Amino acid sequence: MMTRRMEPLPGSEATVLGLLAGRDGDAALIEADRSAALSYGELADEVWTLAGKLAAAGLARGDRVALVLPDGPQFVRFLLAAVSLGAAAAPLNPAYTQEEFAFYLDDLQPKLILLPAGELAAARRAAGSRRLLDVDSEEFLSLRPIAPEPAAPDDVALVLHTSGTTSRPKQVPLAQRNLAASARGVAAFYALTRSDVSFCAMPLFHVHGLVASILAPLATGGSAVVPARFVPGRFIRHAREHGVTWFSAGPTLHGMILDKHQGAPIETLRFARSCSSALAPELLDRCEATYGVPMLEAYGMTEASHQIASNPLPPAARKHGSVGLPSHGIEIRIVDSDGRDVEVGEVAIRGPGLTAGYVSNPVANAEAFFDAGWFRTGDRGRLDEDGYLVLEGRLKELIIRGGENISPFEV
Repeated sequence: MMTRRMEPLPGSEATVLGLLAGRDGDAALIEADRSAALSYGELADEVWTLAGKLAAAGLARGDRVALVLPDGPQFVRFLLAAVSLGAAAAPLNPAYTQEEFAFYLDDLQPKLILLPAGELAAARRAAGSRRLLDVDSEEFLSLRPIAPEPAAPDDVALVLHTSGTTSRPKQVPLAQRNLAASARGVAAFYALTRSDVSFCAMPLFHVHGLVASILAPLATGGSAVVPARFVPGRFIRHAREHGVTWFSAGPTLHGMILDKHQGAPIETLRFARSCSSALAPELLDRCEATYGVPMLEAYGMTEASHQIASNPLPPAARKHGSVGLPSHGIEIRIVDSDGRDVEVGEVAIRGPGLTAGYVSNPVANAEAFFDAGWFRTGDRGRLDEDGYLVLEGRLKELIIRGGENISPFEV
């Protein structure tokens, strides 16, 4: 195995792999179902070896690589390996249909598509003449690694698509420095330390799972418990076995966990987090009663490398109906259609995690970016007297009645 201790390099604090630099001994990744753990040193060695093999397979700085891999530590290792050599990783949902794979692969034009050997027939059919690489095949495992040059802060590390609910999905490139800043911002906001253990309940092709549940704990030397597949009925057992101190999930997953939960709260938990969609007050109350810890509702989006705002930890106030205070390094304004500050209007943000712009989409960029780096989120909201952000729905969902704009939130 080609080994290398990840010592800090000039500028590495602004790279994804720089999050691992200078640490060894402590558990970085824990495979929930097997209780197998990788230390920081072991993870760095494995990532560097895989990066060398990907380089030997022809992947180079600036190339795009599609990851069609199931959740789990293997996914994390390959994503870190790809971004460590300056390639742009594009994770895709393994459950996509052939037509969905065809759309995303045509749009991304990746140099390589990484898959598990013998699986995902829909992705293979959709790939056409594009090069496939079976990551657990003898062909790949026998490659002699080539020492790659480390990635730079401005290299694109991740390419994700917007949801496309109101238009064609847009490509969002996130640079190394964007992801590193966001991970450190999340860690600082929740005061994460090397003693904290997160549990990754969200899928890893989603920025929520990648940044909050994986990169943020790695930024402080903590541990991330990564199941091969999230099963709500196993969460409580895994959390107790591995001493999980916090976890983040969407409201739907929290509801599924509560439906399966039996017995006392998890003793090691210090908080739980909800993001990706609005958290109903009734579900928030159920979560706090069942988990026995504060439930912190947060607000994030792909273009911001995830977290924009969150309700803070005690003793600061957690306000029901609000998504909280700006995350570390994030600025928030409320503006009208001309970019002027107003009391109620569109939420605009600026910060180090913000994408530099959509790929090959000047119209979308002109609509979204204004006034020296501010970004229109498309969400309607307001800031209360304490600076907490209250969201009132998407602007394009406004109901126009008698010439008046009415938010669905008000209805």
